[in-house]
Amino acid sequence: MINRRQLLATVPPLLGGCAALPPVPPEGLAAGEQRPWRLGGERMWVWLPPDYTRRAERWPLVVFLHGSGERGTELDKVKVHGPPMWVARGTAYPCLLVSPQLEEGARWEPERLHRLLGALQSHLHADRRRCVATGLSLGGHGVWNWASAHPGDLAAIAPVCGYGDPAAVAAMRGVPVRAYHGAVDPVVPLARQQACVDALLAAGGRATLTIYPGVGHDAWTPAYQDPDLMPWLLAQHRT
Repeated sequence: MINRRQLLATVPPLLGGCAALPPVPPEGLAAGEQRPWRLGGERMWVWLPPDYTRRAERWPLVVFLHGSGERGTELDKVKVHGPPMWVARGTAYPCLLVSPQLEEGARWEPERLHRLLGALQSHLHADRRRCVATGLSLGGHGVWNWASAHPGDLAAIAPVCGYGDPAAVAAMRGVPVRAYHGAVDPVVPLARQQACVDALLAAGGRATLTIYPGVGHDAWTPAYQDPDLMPWLLAQHRT
């Protein structure tokens, strides 16, 4: 008896120009659930929307990068803030959400993230034109550096209490930015992210910076409750 995976493999020769069938989740993942997953040595949480197996269209992909406090081997720590936390609480985002974890002491390196994105695009039913990234603190620094080093990877970024290299952001002027920061952040001073936003605007890019008066380093609590953030990310397309 032919199973569904074998049937999908026969679709091109059998159906020719007919519409593609909905995808089958990779082993270990399920539609409508956020599950732990390993891919190419990377450990992560992956959320697949409930309609993943019911529609053939490709999905936008959101990559979330955690902060320094969530590094290590306990994957549950990745769900303490941001989008993976909201999924754990019942939010059903209409996108693929991937939340990898760093080893203790590691940092988000652009080349590693570039390779991870390529692997995700090969295994998940992702729209390559609608891959975006967001991250907080160390993760906010990671998304700035990723977009600067590989601007063709991402349709947009949303760094929270992060920073990058103002001298490098001109390379990502085609990547729109929606940034967030606490006005009195003692860990990553507001001026560091403001300098990146200013440099990007000066280079002809698009960027906004939401500043929370009286807020310190924890800009992620209000940022990830911004009702416009996720719709904005999911509306972006890489040209």
